[in-house]
Amino acid sequence: MLARRRAIGARIRAARTDAGLTQEALAEAVGIDNKTVHRIEYGVSDPTLSVLLGLADALHVPLADLVRP
Repeated sequence: MLARRRAIGARIRAARTDAGLTQEALAEAVGIDNKTVHRIEYGVSDPTLSVLLGLADALHVPLADLVRP
């Protein structure tokens, strides 16, 4: 499970950097704390579906791209 969380986090981090956003800017767009973004990107935290949907929307990518195996 940890490896899968880290892989999802890495895809979120890559999409964020591709979008030219900081963790702070992404957090603000989603309505979460920037520490939460950091924890998600490094696989420390399990994001809820609502947070994942918010991240995908803010990053302008399909949710499936973030969570694919």
